[in-house]
Amino acid sequence: MRAGMRAAGLVLSAVAFVAARGPDDRTERNRAIVTEFAHVFYTERNVRAAFERYVVPDYIQHNPGIPDGREPAIAALEPKFSAPQASFEIKRILVDGDMAMIHLHGRPSPDNPGGAVADIYRLKDGKIVEHWDVIQPIRTQTVNPHPYF
Repeated sequence: MRAGMRAAGLVLSAVAFVAARGPDDRTERNRAIVTEFAHVFYTERNVRAAFERYVVPDYIQHNPGIPDGREPAIAALEPKFSAPQASFEIKRILVDGDMAMIHLHGRPSPDNPGGAVADIYRLKDGKIVEHWDVIQPIRTQTVNPHPYF
């Protein structure tokens, strides 16, 4: 019984310490990094600048169509992002510690509904080191009234 009360006291002390400390500094630093990366990458559509500034050279890529590494990612993504008719609208950015997700609407052209994309990144020491993506093609007819975004 005493050991259980002692353990409960330690847990409550740890929770109070974390609450008093305020927001996770790592999360806030990474939020700033990912927000700036997203601006350069998706809004300015400057793939090379975004990757050279915020992505490590030996970046791990989980998209099966793109090899590992910063340079292969740049080579694969620059043509798509430099197409003048393409658009990439950021809907939200979520960051928790070293993990981040950018939810966006990507369209190859105005007449194509495009897809809802969740790009998930892992950061280490202020740089993006790993990437996953989930792409949901946007359908023109749906069975429910809920929007993609």
